[in-house]
Amino acid sequence: MSIYITGDVHGLTERLEPGFYPELDALTKEDYLIICGDFGFVWDGKEAEQKELDWLENRPFTTLFVDGNHENFDLLKQYPTIPWHGGCVQTIRPSVLHLLRGEIYELEGLRFFTMGGASSHDVSDGILERDDPNFRWRYRTLYRQNALFRVNHESWWKEELPDQEDCRRARDNLERASWQVDYIITHCAPTSIQDKLGKGAYKADHLTEFLDEVAQRCRFQHWFFGHYHMDGHIGEQFIYLYQELIQLT
Repeated sequence: MSIYITGDVHGLTERLEPGFYPELDALTKEDYLIICGDFGFVWDGKEAEQKELDWLENRPFTTLFVDGNHENFDLLKQYPTIPWHGGCVQTIRPSVLHLLRGEIYELEGLRFFTMGGASSHDVSDGILERDDPNFRWRYRTLYRQNALFRVNHESWWKEELPDQEDCRRARDNLERASWQVDYIITHCAPTSIQDKLGKGAYKADHLTEFLDEVAQRCRFQHWFFGHYHMDGHIGEQFIYLYQELIQLT
């Protein structure tokens, strides 16, 4: 079994197509490609998107992803949840699986802790509500200004950040694992790592603070995350991914 990992794909097929990463073309459904959030193929539910998911199902590998901040959480919650390798996943397609928040999975004797979610960086000019009487005017005004805004339940969801239940389940699962795993897969980074990466450009939130707690308490080999659209590492353990493809096993 081989396991590869990469960063955000945002619903674009280019990096998943034959030939882009030749290593993936030789894989089987017993092998895994993990995407560190902003999967983006569960976005509008339209026919074209369903065909893209069918296409992804027909790729030779099994796709695993944690959720990012740019996912349609209204659609995502409609998919069934099933037990899988010691945790629970949502089945988007038989071999396209959503790794849920706070779960620990065991693959070939390796333990993976997953925690999706992140704060959007592109909403500083506001979240619009479709039922606002001034919605059309506000939308046009912000659009002309090239402002950073989103529309609630259309391009932004409050569920982009975990709730208290997600964090409670994560702590409980880590406690049962004696706070020891092999790999941690998230979309955003712990506050302390984010500060080093962005040098003050990114704001802390309750998720990055929770991940800081995990970083301090948990023993692990490597921590992989996406979100920042860069490839690199901080120290030996924290690896941020965008377009780079890394083989774990």
